[in-house]
Amino acid sequence: MEKQRWRARKREDVMNNIVCEIQKNAQEKIIFRVDEYKGHRFIDMRVFVPGQNGRQDVATKKGLAVSPALWPQFKRALAQVEAAMIGQGWLDEEDLEAQE
Repeated sequence: MEKQRWRARKREDVMNNIVCEIQKNAQEKIIFRVDEYKGHRFIDMRVFVPGQNGRQDVATKKGLAVSPALWPQFKRALAQVEAAMIGQGWLDEEDLEAQE
């Protein structure tokens, strides 16, 4: 029963607290949100797909939730990944500067 209430709540306010969106491909987008559930706050990064018949986008199971306590470590890890991609030649530092 609790799971059904959670799903109903998520359908009602899934688009609340959106910070930003990234179009992943023609059908999917990654939505970044700040949210709270049962008193636990988290940053949610989740893949969404279009709802049926033009309805609101629907969250998939693909995603990641990070607690605010882990956010500093998460940001450092992303910086390390970025440095590794630059080192491998996958990204160019100039391209990153142009996006800011």
